[in-house]
Amino acid sequence: MQDEQTAATEITGELALQTLAMPKDTNANGDIFGGWLVSQMDLAAGIMSKQITQGRSATVAIQNVAFIKPVSVGSTVSCYCRVTKTGRTSVHIAVDVWVSHRLTHQDRIKVAEGIFVFVAIDDDGKPRPIPEAA
Repeated sequence: MQDEQTAATEITGELALQTLAMPKDTNANGDIFGGWLVSQMDLAAGIMSKQITQGRSATVAIQNVAFIKPVSVGSTVSCYCRVTKTGRTSVHIAVDVWVSHRLTHQDRIKVAEGIFVFVAIDDDGKPRPIPEAA
């Protein structure tokens, strides 16, 4: 886990997904399960990838996922995405996860980050070039 001094204090990127952490998504300690959080990050990055690739894409790698702080039940989970690299067929998307909890009046805090790599694919599942931005 990163220490609080290295955690970002400003939100960057585009809000791609926002959801509520529910009791069914907890681990044995009562915190939100890391796998659930990674799946939300992948969904958020997938939304951005679809916009960038203008069609189908598939997750091919997840890099440098860091869980900075635990997520509590009832927290609003917000995934912010930004493109960090675009290749001929692939796109790297950084995902930062921030949470807020209205009942405790907790300010937004960054709880996770990672890089998700997608490849644009055609109808046969084969890599295809990413269209150039208009």
